Amino acid sequence: MMMDFSKLSGLTQSAIPTLAIPNSSFTSLNDASIIYKSLIEMIVEFEKKLDPEHEVGMRLVTFGHAITFHVDGIGYHNPSFIRFYGKLENGLEVELIQHVTQINFLLVAVKPLHNGQPKRLIGFLTNENENKEVEEVKEVEEVKESTR
Repeated sequence: MMMDFSKLSGLTQSAIPTLAIPNSSFTSLNDASIIYKSLIEMIVEFEKKLDPEHEVGMRLVTFGHAITFHVDGIGYHNPSFIRFYGKLENGLEVELIQHVTQINFLLVAVKPLHNGQPKRLIGFLTNENENKEVEEVKEVEEVKESTR
């Protein structure tokens, strides 16, 4: 089927509607800080379902190899990177840095590294700067909601 564009040739610039764009940039809605907040909410929900003998672990599967580690915390570096901190089963510290488009992991229940100790809750908000960053994320999300 062929389209007839001959009727469009008389359009002027004023006949083309303009789109109002909010003051916030679209890229800020996909910044790592927004992803970070969503991940925190999902991890906290998962953590609430665990019994007292288990804490949050993360399993990564890459190229046929699986790595499980105990999650101590999560952070971000805008605009694109999420950082996961934790320890392997042997106690070695690890840090996973992933681009926001590559985040893919499995949350798992793991026994605490040290038997007899109570489970650790993930301490996401450990300092004043992180509290400020979460407030900024909330502001961006409010802008996002108001544009819907």
